[in-house]
Amino acid sequence: MYSLLSQKDLVSRNGMNPIAAINAAPDSPEKKRVLEVCQHDLDILDRRSRPGHLTASALVIDPVNRNILLLYHKKLKKWLQPGGHADGDGDLARVALREATEETGIVGLLLVEPPIDLDVHKVSPPNEDSHQHYDLRYLILAPSKADPVGNSESEKLRWVSVSDFSDMQADTSLYRLANRGLRVLADISINGLI
Repeated sequence: MYSLLSQKDLVSRNGMNPIAAINAAPDSPEKKRVLEVCQHDLDILDRRSRPGHLTASALVIDPVNRNILLLYHKKLKKWLQPGGHADGDGDLARVALREATEETGIVGLLLVEPPIDLDVHKVSPPNEDSHQHYDLRYLILAPSKADPVGNSESEKLRWVSVSDFSDMQADTSLYRLANRGLRVLADISINGLI
């Protein structure tokens, strides 16, 4: 069962536990690994936590034309979905929507809950040690024909189809995320949620 949440809906939520959101994600080897890490690391929501920490990201889709919004990240020098650090916020859905709004400049985004993917990946930002991101990923619906603005974290933003991913050197986890997002979009469309 899916639900659509606006920024207003998420701002008013309190006491959200990241473990509940992780448990709601699809089953995968990554899920088991992240749950184990969460049991042993009390600072998992802090970006300084090592060997890694929780992050949340957003697969932003225009539900009418089914294009996906990607940004070219300045520090990491690759095409990614919007997302970022929890910075102490245990409501990872709120984190994903906040980051998507900040990084795209699009007003009126709607988050689909529960999360559609969980990924563990190594990052090596400049001036930081390499570490793991335990990334909970959500589907976020943009208003049709929304014009993204971007912010200082990205060099450019682009609406693309999955067939464009190879030209952008997308990794396998981004393909997996996009395919899951498009399946969920089809499911919620059939069930009249949008």
